[in-house]
Amino acid sequence: MKLKLVNKSAQAGELQVSDATFAREYNETLVHQVVVAYMAAGRAGTKRQLSKAEVRGGGRKPWNQKGTGGARAGSIRSPIWVGGGRAFAARPRDYSQKVNRKMYRAALQVMLSELARTDRLSVVESLEIDAPKTKLLIAKLKELGLERVLVLVEAFDEKLELAARNIPYVDVLSAASVDPLSLAKFQHVLATVGAVRVLEEKLA
Repeated sequence: MKLKLVNKSAQAGELQVSDATFAREYNETLVHQVVVAYMAAGRAGTKRQLSKAEVRGGGRKPWNQKGTGGARAGSIRSPIWVGGGRAFAARPRDYSQKVNRKMYRAALQVMLSELARTDRLSVVESLEIDAPKTKLLIAKLKELGLERVLVLVEAFDEKLELAARNIPYVDVLSAASVDPLSLAKFQHVLATVGAVRVLEEKLA
């Protein structure tokens, strides 16, 4: 399979890429499962509440069972009282879901293939700016006709990282650290040739 190389507003040739990574059939079920599992794994799961047995106080019956004209009450720490314990108190838990490496790699391949198939994946020889300035990156993306985009580079680039952090809907990631949620979140992906080669090696 070949991907078009873009240079500013003109075409600058084609790049031969692996069919296994960029020409897979779309599998919505697999993508959904992996994205949900990735998001679930990011949940802290540290929520903790006190049950009726754990709240301090409430050992004495607040008033007589009969004769007061009020409802019966056995404890001031009842779940229906303000300050009472929770009826079904939350406990720390692990939200992670099992996704094996083969499924994870396949999902990334499917998502990259769909981006390429729908012309939402652009490839450039390189993407460099002279200084870590937001306006320089905005100008560079404007030349390529892009605004809301995930930028994939071969390796961490401090200048690009600093320039992109103040631009809404623009993020810069190294190809080795790309994840399903980032690919699903952005409408368009801009990758350098080096990043494409890293992805092919990573997902082979």
